[in-house]
Amino acid sequence: MLAQSFRQPRVGLAGKSGTHADARRSHFLCLASMFEFFASLHWGAVAQIVVIDILLGGDNAVVIALACRNLPAQQRVRGVLWGTAGAIVLRVVLIAFAVLLLDVPLLKFAGGVLLLWIGVRLMAPAEDAHENVKPADKLWEAVKTIVIADAVMSLDNVIAIAGAAEQADPGHRIALVIFGLLVSIPIIVWGSTLVLKLLDRFPIFITFGAALLGWIAGGLMVNDPAGDRWPLLDTPAAIYGASVAGALFVVIAGYVLKKRRTASSATHSR
Repeated sequence: MLAQSFRQPRVGLAGKSGTHADARRSHFLCLASMFEFFASLHWGAVAQIVVIDILLGGDNAVVIALACRNLPAQQRVRGVLWGTAGAIVLRVVLIAFAVLLLDVPLLKFAGGVLLLWIGVRLMAPAEDAHENVKPADKLWEAVKTIVIADAVMSLDNVIAIAGAAEQADPGHRIALVIFGLLVSIPIIVWGSTLVLKLLDRFPIFITFGAALLGWIAGGLMVNDPAGDRWPLLDTPAAIYGASVAGALFVVIAGYVLKKRRTASSATHSR
């Protein structure tokens, strides 16, 4: 009995050490899987998603400010947070559908054509798109306004991000989209003013961003499943050539359109 009583604490200590070992093992496995996920990410696509969100997401901060400007001071922060959260969730759902649908023949081609137009529009913006965003004086009215306006204005963002995610492994595309959005959210919400000032001071960044959209568009169009019957389109030279052609098209067309609009505005102002 005396020997057994001396052995019991040792069993307890062994049990505790086994529990700690299991906890350490599970913690190690969790870290290993996390490192494996980050190592397998297509970081080029992540960078493209962040750049796209910065360039095309500036409108989001403007919409949020316009929708919440008539709220009481104590509700503005909640309006911004809830509206932003709702807009983000809706955008993830839309992008997930877009990523899945891009496997349908001719949809990549159509998405590429739309991206070309988006890139040209980025270089030569049209009239103010925020004039229909009405301020709300109630919290949930403001949240609803933010979510609806963001859904309507985010089509370009959704198509562009889905196109960028196409470069990644099919099993990682949705995770890549979510990761890219999470990285860019603080930049959009809190750094939008700084980004807008930077773009105003260095317009060349807008040109680079528009060229990036054209590059993605060219790659999307040549990678459409409808082109599988032509093996030549699946070569690195064809993909690179289409990407370069898309980037050049956006920059040249955007430059010409911007010049025409500037000349037209000068004529009307006389």
